[in-house]
Amino acid sequence: MSDEATTETTEVVEGDVSNATPEGVIPDATPEGSDLKSDPEPETFPREYVEKLRTENGKYRQRAGEADALATRLHTELVRATGRLADPTDLPFDPDHVADAGKMSAAIDALLESKPHLASRRPTGDIGQGNRGQGGGSFSLLDTLKRLT
Repeated sequence: MSDEATTETTEVVEGDVSNATPEGVIPDATPEGSDLKSDPEPETFPREYVEKLRTENGKYRQRAGEADALATRLHTELVRATGRLADPTDLPFDPDHVADAGKMSAAIDALLESKPHLASRRPTGDIGQGNRGQGGGSFSLLDTLKRLT
């Protein structure tokens, strides 16, 4: 290797393009590209102000999360109060159900129509069925006291 710098020369041939760009030079994408002024540095805010805004925003996000959780609990309890579903969490949360009882009732109807096994089960008939022991005689306190003495 030699320490000398080598230079390349190109000869223009009649068939070559006369306005060819030499190697290593990239023209601007637009002719006005060199005339563009650089944007001034964006406006910055003091650190304390930014931290204040971030903590305030965090508090609002926390409040919104708590409000969503409370709305979900309210929805679940409103569904439980109807007594129509065995598990009130089977009806998915919808904010319209909290605001309008008619929409919630219609949603429960639609859910029970498509999945009747989700309905609450209520015992009917004589719940005390079966052997009840001897059903004869009435209770007498005097007779009971005589037997005990």
